[in-house]
Amino acid sequence: MSAFVQLPGMRIGGGAPLVVLAGPCVIEDRDSALELAAGLRDLATAKGVGLVFKASFDKANRTSLNSFRGPGLAEGLAVLQAIKDSTGLPVLTDIHEPVQAAAAAEVVDLLQIPAFLCRQTDLLQAAGRTGKPVNIKKGQFLAPFDLTYAAEKVRAAGGQPLLTERGSSFGYRDLVVDMRSLVWMRAAGVPVLFDGTHSVQQPGAARGCTGGLREMIRPLVRAAVAVGVDGIYLEVHPDPEKARCDGPNCLDLDSFERVLDEILVLERALRFKGPEDGSSLVNC
Repeated sequence: MSAFVQLPGMRIGGGAPLVVLAGPCVIEDRDSALELAAGLRDLATAKGVGLVFKASFDKANRTSLNSFRGPGLAEGLAVLQAIKDSTGLPVLTDIHEPVQAAAAAEVVDLLQIPAFLCRQTDLLQAAGRTGKPVNIKKGQFLAPFDLTYAAEKVRAAGGQPLLTERGSSFGYRDLVVDMRSLVWMRAAGVPVLFDGTHSVQQPGAARGCTGGLREMIRPLVRAAVAVGVDGIYLEVHPDPEKARCDGPNCLDLDSFERVLDEILVLERALRFKGPEDGSSLVNC
């Protein structure tokens, strides 16, 4: 059985059913975040799938100095705590500096290392020392094999890593996804996720903001589930055209439900009777 991480009410990896990590790119305000989290929880409950709510308190790598970054650490963590309390969902957020790790770990169930920071040893080890699972986004510049070293940095500090594929730079202002990376990343012996929304980004392509090819989310996500992953990561916003971050590459709730239906059909079709626990996602 492959490695797994345990979250409240669910397991990621180790032959467990597919998990979905979903939410807005960044917390815009308390009320909209709470409303969206409740909507995502209700959809996930109806579909019988485990869901982790994800949102950032700060987006420190925006293209433009004038771009919205979020409410900041203290206010953002307060919103995430309110979401946990009101919905019962486990929550995830990014950290950008080692000093943020301990404070974030007091609230969230899963810490995340942004793609651009996936080689930062001090950040990775600070996250690992919290004892929380750590989701490492693969840098757009990094070979999938080399993410193993980032996982080792988290493990060396006592943490449990997960790895997420989110596309690779392809010339200027574009990303491509090599589905082979989902297989190669398993060499690290950790759960592997696929980020179907950041993978369709076109960095800097929208006049100082990141563009994206939203129409490519569904086919890429279907392909990743067919290859075999432990979880799918999706950005969701009530009105993507009005989102203050990553609108061109996120889904509204109706589109999210459609993607969820498709991937669950695929995932359940690919499950088979396993030798240990009776079920396992088909993974290469």
